[in-house]
Order: sequence, then C-alpha cells, then structure tokens
Amino acid sequence: MSVLVVGTVAIDSIETPHGSAERVLGGSAVYFAWAASFFTRVSLVGVIGEDFPTEYRKLLEDRGIDLGGLTTRPGGKTFYWKGRYHEDMNHRDTLEVQLNVIADYDPVLPSHYRKIPYLFLGNSSPVLHLRVLEQMERPQLVLADTMNFWIESQRPDLLRLLPRLDGLVLNDEEARLLSQDDNLIRAGKKVRAMGPKFVIVKKGEHGSFLFSQDGVFVLPGYPTEDVIDPTGAGDSYAGGILGYLASDASPPPGRLRRAIAYGSILGSLTVEGFGLDRLRRTSRTEIDQRLEAYRRMIDF
Repeated sequence: MSVLVVGTVAIDSIETPHGSAERVLGGSAVYFAWAASFFTRVSLVGVIGEDFPTEYRKLLEDRGIDLGGLTTRPGGKTFYWKGRYHEDMNHRDTLEVQLNVIADYDPVLPSHYRKIPYLFLGNSSPVLHLRVLEQMERPQLVLADTMNFWIESQRPDLLRLLPRLDGLVLNDEEARLLSQDDNLIRAGKKVRAMGPKFVIVKKGEHGSFLFSQDGVFVLPGYPTEDVIDPTGAGDSYAGGILGYLASDASPPPGRLRRAIAYGSILGSLTVEGFGLDRLRRTSRTEIDQRLEAYRRMIDF
C-alpha cells in the first residue's frame, strides 16, 4: 500500500565536526519520503519557492516519489535552515532560519491523495495536522511527529489531535514535557492514554521505547561508528517505520516491532553522510543485511 507524507521541503546548510555541506536538499518530508520509498510508493505534499533547484526536484522524481502535491509558490523562496552541531553530535545550534513559503502554508491535498491509506504528518503545527486530517478519507493508519515548541505553544490543539492518531513519534524530552512526568515509562504510558494507539519514544543513539496495547517494547539503537550528520535521522526513522508497515500485512505485535527495527536501520544510515548522501548510496539489500546484523546483536 502507498504512503502519503505532509511536511517540509527545505534547503539546509550544515556544519558538523566532520565538515560542512552548503544548501543541500532537506526537510522532514524529503527524508521521510526517501526512507519510506525503500518499501512502498510515496506521495509528497509540501511547498517550495521558485528558487528550488531543478536538480533537487529531479532527484526526488527519479526516486519514484510522487510530487503531485508539491506546490511551487510564485515569487516565493524555499524554507531555509542553517545549523551547527556540537562535538558530541547530540546538540546543535540553529544559526539561521528563513521560513519563507512555509510561514503561511495551508496544504490542500489533491483529490486522489485523500484515499491513500497510510499518512505521516511531519513535524508541524497540530492545527495544520488537523486541517490535513479533515481532507483525508478514512486513512488506515496515521502517524505523526511533534516537538517541544508545539507542546508548549499549542498544547490544547495537540490534545485535540492525539485521539485522531494511530501513532505518535517523539523523543524522551518531548514525552516528559507532554506528560508532565519525569519518569520515561510513566510518561510514555500517559501520552498513549491521551489518544494514540501506540507511542514511540526515541532516545537517540540509545534506541527507543514502544508503548502499545501489547505493553512496553524496548529496542536499542543500531551502533553506528561513523556519525557524520544527524540531520533528518528522525524523519528517516519514521519513514522506515511507516514504509515498512505499509508493505507488511502480518498481525501485531511483530509487525510494528519489525517496523521500528527497520526505522532504526534507516536512521543509522542517514547519519553516515551529509543530507541524503548516504541514503542515496544504499539499497534495500544493504538495509536488510544491516537488519540481520542488528538482529544478531540483540538476540540472546
């Protein structure tokens, strides 16, 4: 089955202890779509400006990503982000943000997108997420991302959104903030009680927790030695999860647990190069081989 992603398409400039990359293709929708495309067909909804490089559009089209929902704003400029990562690669400073065309973006889904069964709502305002859901026709599974800014500034709207989600992905800090509980296990359970059928709490290189009707499932992160650029890893992680779920009709809980394992693999590959560089150089065969090595690491 196919997947629809609604999120940002961006131009990023990135500095890390391993070097820098100027004006590379980025954005939540881009990383998600590329990762999910290893498993299924992906359609993308987002907005860009007239300055968006033709070669970046072609890169996505050549990957087979459906860009029928990618709108070009006449006279507009594409969302731009510039950041610098610290030595530990877990913290970063935002040096520049130009919202440009996404500042007042109100997505309108093409009619044939509204029946796509799997939907990912990339990190954005819960108000925008609710407007997207109003346009969908009974999606089979809806997964969303959020962040501290929305939890603090639009909490009532986020609380209205949560019961309409099948799954929510957030990190440990965000889970504690949303639940108002410092214990991560209690926090995950409290967030799930707010509405989502399952909640995935990420702990970066240390792995993730899944909270669902089947209890708590813990998966360590794939041990990656060559962390070059963490940008987009979380969106690739989500793309691996939902892309796999759309390709596998087997029953839970194994299906969802395998999806999270695939998500971990896609995230681990993303960080091994700047921007999309590492994902562009991988294949489904390499992904499956890394998954098998991962399985051997955690089997006992």
